[in-house]
This record gives sequence, C-alpha cells and structure tokens, in this order.
Amino acid sequence: MFSSNVRLHALALACAASCASLAHAQGVATDTELAPVVVTGKSGGARGGLQNLAPGLPGSTASKTAEQLRDQNLFNPEDALQYAPNTTVRKRYIGDRNALIAGRSFGTLQPSRALVYLDGYLISNFLGRFDAPRWNMISPEAIERVDMLYGPYSALFPGNSIGTTVAVSQRVPKGFEASGRVIAARQSFDQYGHQDHYAAQQMSWHLGQKLDTGLWFTGDVNHQDSTSQPMQYGAVSADTSTNAFPSYASQSATPTPVTGVVYDTDAKGLRRAIFGANAGAIDHTVQDTVNLRAGYRFTPTVEASAMASWWGNTTKMSNVTFLRDSAGNPVWQGARVQAQKTVNGVTTSSRPYYLVSHEGHLFELPPTSFAPSTRDESHQQLGATLKSRNASGWNGSVVVSDYRILNDESRQASSPDPVAFGSGSSGTLTRRDGTGWNTFEVQGTWTPSPGDWTNGRHALAFGLHRNAYKLDNTVAATTNWRQGEGTLSQYYRGKTEVVALYAQDAWRLQDDLKLTLGWREEQFRAFDGSQFALNQTEIYPQRTLRGHSPKAALAWSVRDDLILKLSAGRGVRFPNVEELYNGTVTSTTRTFSDPDLKPETSDAVELSAEKSWEAQRLRVSLFHDDVKDAILRQSTTDATVCKTVSTSTTTLNSYTCVQNVDRVKTTGVEFAWQAQELLISGVSLDASLAFTNSRIKANAQDPTSVGKWWLRVPRERATVQAGYQLNADWRFSAGYRHEGRAYNDVYNADINPNVYGGVS
Repeated sequence: MFSSNVRLHALALACAASCASLAHAQGVATDTELAPVVVTGKSGGARGGLQNLAPGLPGSTASKTAEQLRDQNLFNPEDALQYAPNTTVRKRYIGDRNALIAGRSFGTLQPSRALVYLDGYLISNFLGRFDAPRWNMISPEAIERVDMLYGPYSALFPGNSIGTTVAVSQRVPKGFEASGRVIAARQSFDQYGHQDHYAAQQMSWHLGQKLDTGLWFTGDVNHQDSTSQPMQYGAVSADTSTNAFPSYASQSATPTPVTGVVYDTDAKGLRRAIFGANAGAIDHTVQDTVNLRAGYRFTPTVEASAMASWWGNTTKMSNVTFLRDSAGNPVWQGARVQAQKTVNGVTTSSRPYYLVSHEGHLFELPPTSFAPSTRDESHQQLGATLKSRNASGWNGSVVVSDYRILNDESRQASSPDPVAFGSGSSGTLTRRDGTGWNTFEVQGTWTPSPGDWTNGRHALAFGLHRNAYKLDNTVAATTNWRQGEGTLSQYYRGKTEVVALYAQDAWRLQDDLKLTLGWREEQFRAFDGSQFALNQTEIYPQRTLRGHSPKAALAWSVRDDLILKLSAGRGVRFPNVEELYNGTVTSTTRTFSDPDLKPETSDAVELSAEKSWEAQRLRVSLFHDDVKDAILRQSTTDATVCKTVSTSTTTLNSYTCVQNVDRVKTTGVEFAWQAQELLISGVSLDASLAFTNSRIKANAQDPTSVGKWWLRVPRERATVQAGYQLNADWRFSAGYRHEGRAYNDVYNADINPNVYGGVS
C-alpha cells in the first residue's frame, strides 16, 4: 500500500510493475494500461482506500472494485455499471438478455459504440441491433473490478471504443475458496389497469483453488429463473394531421364490439388506444451458465490461462389482452372484414382487416397482435492467453478467443395465446446456429524500471489485432409453430473482419509531464453478404475499407494532488454485419439495410482535471465528440425517409432503414466524486453528474432532422451512492439514478416523454 503523500505520477509507474497482476488475463499492454492505483488515507472500514486507474491514462476513467460493488444489488453482471458516471445500461428487467450500454455521445440505439472485455476476451456482440454484450459469461461472485475508459483515446482498443470501453477483471484464487449465493426478487406491477406480481430467483456456486505448483482453477455455476413485467403494448395512435383515429369503410362482416380499451396520450401527443400487453410482452426466461477458468505459471515470468464458458436460455413470451366481448370473454383478435382504410388523408384499396369496435371507433387487431413466441439457445466461449511478466524491459502476450452460438431457435406463432398454446397454429422459425465471432491479439511492451524513469524515457506498447464476425439468420414458415423446420422464406447472411496494427508511446517529457502518442491502422472487410426475401435473392460484392486513428494525450501533474489532462483521438467504427445485410420482412414491416454504409468516424477531445484529498477524489471533464457518417437505424411510417422504399407501398405499417447521418456533434461536462469517512466515520459516497448537448448538424438524406437532438442521449445524468459501515459485520447502502430529457424520434416529435413509448 502507498501513502497519500506519494506523487501520483510516481505511484502510477510503481503500480505498473507491482499491481499488474490484478488485471490477470489480458494482453500485457492492456495490463499496464489497466493497472489500478491505490490511495489510502483514513481507514475506510471494510472498503480500504480509494482505487482508480493510473491518472496518466489517455482519457477519463471510472472504476468499481468488488468491495464497492457490494453497495449495490448485483443480481446480474451488468448491474456493476448501473452507477458508473454518464452511463446507461438498458436493463429492463432481471434476466434481460438485451442490456445495452449507452454513454456520453451515444444511446442504446448505437450499441456497437461500446466495447466490453472479460479478462481480455471480447464479449461484445456486434451482430445485431439488440445484441447486447454477452454478460452471462461473467460470474458475479468472481468479479474483482470493473474499469471503464471513455472515448477513443487509447490506441490499444478497436474503433468501437469511440463510445465506452469496459474491462471486467475476475479474481484468481489465492488458495482454496468456495461460496454460494441465493437471491430473489419480487415486484408489483400496475399499468393501464393491469395488475400483477413478477418474480426472479437465482442460485450460484463458486469453487476455486490455487496449488503450490502454480496451477489455479475456478468453476462457477449459475441458475436463474425470472419473469418480466409487460415489455410492450398493442396500440393504435391517431392521425398526425387530424389527431383522429384511422377510419375504415366496412364492406362485409361486422367488426367485433369490445370493452376494455384504455385511452391515453402517446409520446408524440396524439390520442392513443391500448388493447393489452402484446407481441410477446411478458418474458419468462430460464438461464443456466457454467464458467471454467484455469491458469499455470511455467516460470516466475511466464504464465498461461484459459477459459471455457457455456450459457443456455429457454424463453416463453406470452401476452395479456384487456379486451372483452359482450359476455365478458377475452377478445384476442378482430373479425375479418373487407374494408378500405383512411389514415392521414390517404385511403388504401379494399383488403381484409381484422377489426374491433369501441365507442364508435374501429381498430385493427390481427391474429398476430397477441401471438406468443419461444426461444431456445445455447452459447459457448473459449479463450486462452500466454504472456510474460517481467517487471521491466520487454514483455509479450498472445490472446485468442472464440464465441459461438451453438443453437439459437426462435419460434413465433401467427395466432394469439389461446389458439397457439391450445390447438396450435402456423408460424415462423428463425435460426442463427453457428453465428459468432473470434478474436486474435498479439501485444508487446517495453517498460523502463520504476527507478529508471528519467526525463526523456519512453514506455512502448504495440500489437496486432484481428476480429471476425459471422451472421447467418434464416427464417422458415412452419405449419406448426412449436415444431418442425418448415420451408425457407427469407435469410440474410454475411461476414466482417477487422485487422489492425497499433502502437503507443508514453513519453516522460519531465518529471511532472507525460505525453502519450498512439496510432491505430485498421482494415475492414465485409464479404459473403446475401439476402433472400419476397422470392428475391441479392448477392453483395466484397468491400474493403481502411481506418486511420491517431491519438494524443498530455498529462501534467500540477501538484502532488492535482492532474490536468488534455486528450484527443480519432476512432473509426465500421458497420456491423446486420447493419449491412439485414433484410427482414414481416406482414406489417420491412427492414432496409445498406451494404454500402460508411464507417462512423469520431474526432473527440477532452480536457479533465483530477484532484485528490486524503480520502476524496474529484474529476471534472469537458468533452466534445464530432462524429461523421453516424449510423442511424430509423423506424418510420414515412416511406420518403427510407429512400430505398417505394412510396407506393402502402400496405406496410412501418419501415426500418439503416442510413448514414452526415454529422453529429456532442459537447458536455462531467463530474465524478468519491469520498470516504464523509462527516461520519464509516460513511462513503460516490456521486456523478453530467450535462450533455448532442445534436444532428448535417444530414443531406433527411434535412428535416438537422438541429434535432441525437437519439436517446439525455441532457443530464446523475447518480449517487452512499454506504455506511456500522461494524465489521454490517454495512448499509442506498443509491439513486436520474436521467433527464431524451428523444426517441429523430425529429424530436416525442414531446410527451412520461408515457409508454417515451424516453425519460
């Protein structure tokens, strides 16, 4: 341990040698960059001293140790980020597999701007819009610390680091250890008159051992059973021009009269009718995880480690209808009526609609509105690391990993719950078997010894990185939605590969001044891309793109307790395989991807100040992010916005397209404060506050959006977490999180955020 009067820059250098073992399974260059600094002042009770990453790192950071994570309900691994500064985790319920990350300049609609590593192995799932990092590969009991790096300022990380980079480190046992955990949750839910209770349970076991021979191993088993509250609702909103519901000119049967429709005002301020929790709204998920890790030290300076993880999930998604007929029976679909529909002054040709009537209004309620679904999937990840650990001089490492979706079977019914789960119905089967990614990383470093850090000395890091993603998404029509392979109706497939060379030099200009320069050169390749839908096949040619990412950071230790840092960097985020090739078609929607998408290019700059006291730390950061060709996925009913859509296609309810936005600029300020022994002995406090302005500055494809707020980036975020160590056995804690105004509509038309469908 070090006393708080040691100069912080010397402390960081010493930790590069003595603390590197804490980041035990990453590349040697990443080890050095993520080596924690420990500053101790007054006794912090059970929590010890303040810990953070080295202050000389390029860009701002945030950290949580295992002890600090005890101050929050760590039900799932992603909960470790809930109180991180200026960060959002889109976890809607316990067991949510789509817990996406959002940060300073990006929302949860841009998940590919966040990198997540587990012991140096990439668990970021850059395959689809709602493919979140594979958090399940993390064992909550084994988490040693979580470190976050903001912005594209380090050359060691791929272009997806233009947002946030998360590094989760799991502990290595120091001897024999065994533990277990049982945790449960229950919530009361009341929305639109529907009341219910939903529960979650989790059991886990952890076993570890370290032998005198240098061999260590751990095993973790986790079982979780949880049910979500309703995730979405079947609804119809009024016309944007008249604020009146769409009208139907019935030409045959009589629509079904119903009661139970709930009316409210939607996010855009329009009158809305709610029919129930639909589209597989309630998710009952059972998940099992097995994580195995092992390592061996061949010599005092050479060691290897490996991991093997398996995760399985079975899901049943059901629905709730609010509607009742005259006899009080539930109504799940409307009567089939031949009619013409008029919406926003446009009348369609006559075709069949499934209609219900309520208080003089006609509403469309097709059989698919309350159709249930199931999912059965199993995932596997394998990884291995070999590295040297010399205290100074040359070091090297090799890290390889492979993530594979062994089985992914998603079945969707075409009829509502009573029919689908009763006599059965037709449906669709979506498969992604064999989909996954693999990574390869070779790193080398040269570091002077701690006593050799004279003026003008350099610490070097360099490496070769490769990652490759494969997506194979097929859809088949089935006569029985619960079994059988069916007949192929559509697919989209493709592969991407990124190969990068990088180098970074930390140059000690003076005792109190360090300049870090870096360069990352990346080559992106998209190939084997194809689509099949509506009996048409598209084969896309191979594309090759280049990315050039210079980095620079200057850190000045003004005093022993004050560091100023100026960081600048470019990051190039290439489009993921789903953004390039997804061509999904349903009965009411169609997705248009763009195989010619440009990569997002972020030019970011940050000025930060970090002040330390005996038992407190305050960081203030000013940041600016200028993103060119930002990738936007937009769902709209306006066929003119998705330029690849024919405006005569009037039978679809909405279109989804992926496009480049010419320029988005984000500017903000961020505060992060940690304190121990605050006023009362045993009291600790972590708090953060951020103000952000993120707007579209240029968009030739859709000029109406210029000047609007960028999607799902709130104007302010705030967190506060307080802990109290009563004695050696008892600790109490409380936390609060806040997010301010944000938008879900590219034109910021969602003026009423505090309702279902709003973002607030």
